[in-house]
Amino acid sequence: MTIDRLIEGFKSFRDTYYVKQPDFYRNLVENGQSPKVMIIACSDSRVNPSILAKADPGELFIVRNVANLVPPYAPDSNYHGTSAAIEFAVRDLNIEHVIILGHSHCGGIRGLCEGHADGKGREFIDAWMSIVDEAKNKDLEGEDRHRHVEREAVKISLGNLMSFPWIKRRVDDGRMKLHGWWFDLEVGELLAYAPEDGWKPAG
Repeated sequence: MTIDRLIEGFKSFRDTYYVKQPDFYRNLVENGQSPKVMIIACSDSRVNPSILAKADPGELFIVRNVANLVPPYAPDSNYHGTSAAIEFAVRDLNIEHVIILGHSHCGGIRGLCEGHADGKGREFIDAWMSIVDEAKNKDLEGEDRHRHVEREAVKISLGNLMSFPWIKRRVDDGRMKLHGWWFDLEVGELLAYAPEDGWKPAG
């Protein structure tokens, strides 16, 4: 995909939302954003939450990082991009739903399970992926192991969300719901996780 292709895409976007629907962004600017749903997704170029959900601008508050992870609550002087975005969504936008969106064939999970193709470590990725070290299953191998760890990582991130006190309060009193989703790139299936049922087709 060339830069020219992206510019042409922007022209189409502008035609849709500014020329044909002149009030659309005017309302978003004048009234601000008020999404009800936050999605924490992977940076993988194949997994775009807005496209998967066919969502309009302003409908989703999206955070993307390597392997769609949520770190544990750890307020300190370090840099916490994902936690900062979660805090803004919850405490300032009053999000009602948070979705952890995992997916198959995740490069971050593959690196966690198998190491990197060049045999060398990564300065930032390895420490980041250690968030879900406990998801690694030594009884499985190859792609079966990757699929297992991808889904277990979603569950760990759901647990980590509950370590944020202002999220736990909202979940406990019913103001917020947490969701774990996993998208299968090969067959286009979306699974949803529930503690009582495990992973089942969404919807």
